[in-house]
Amino acid sequence: MMTKKNEPNLFPSEQIRELIIYGREGCHLCQDMMLALQHLQQQVSFDFKVVDIDSDPELVKRYGERVPVLMSPFTNQEICHYFLDLAALDDYLGKFR
Repeated sequence: MMTKKNEPNLFPSEQIRELIIYGREGCHLCQDMMLALQHLQQQVSFDFKVVDIDSDPELVKRYGERVPVLMSPFTNQEICHYFLDLAALDDYLGKFR
């Protein structure tokens, strides 16, 4: 189904601005990314939740040692991993402004 250009944006902004950090307990890079995102929330409107990959064998298999990973559950897009990439996050959020 093709959308018409004059149709309003059909994406609920709440879903677009919800992010997931895949990480694990005791991961200093995960903590760093969470703190950076919390700081950024003072300037940009978004929410995030943290998922401990060690709670799901499939997530462990998928991410292994490559954590933290910042993902959009809405588009299933990886935004960045290891460190918060502000440009990549801005690019992602900017697509839906």
